[in-house]
Amino acid sequence: MRDPGDVFHLAIPVRDLDETERYYVEGLGCHLARRYGDRITLDFFGDQVVCHLSEGWDRDAGDLYPRHFGVTFRRLEDFEAVVRLATTRSLAVHTPLHHRFEGLVEEHRSFVLRDPSNNLIELKHYLDPRMMY
Repeated sequence: MRDPGDVFHLAIPVRDLDETERYYVEGLGCHLARRYGDRITLDFFGDQVVCHLSEGWDRDAGDLYPRHFGVTFRRLEDFEAVVRLATTRSLAVHTPLHHRFEGLVEEHRSFVLRDPSNNLIELKHYLDPRMMY
């Protein structure tokens, strides 16, 4: 079982480190932990995302499934704050704010962003907190 102090990490490909840093730090409000010539490491809402420079990377951001990542927020206020931040800063939206599985126990609000390298980031909040996992 994961200790609450442990940190999950995910590595993603990016086409440009400067634009990636601007997007995640200045745009989405993440914190830059480290920067090297070939990658940046971010504090992504308490977990670690490592953005690796990948030559020729320009994934088509057409479909959310199966490849995306994101945050499921426990508190509605936190989810709404990030949606407001993304909207205010005009971050590229892949899928506007919407409800999924309406009327079912797994109903949640979802908002999907697209970073400059076409990685898709899903931000969501379940109405019933038991559905977080």
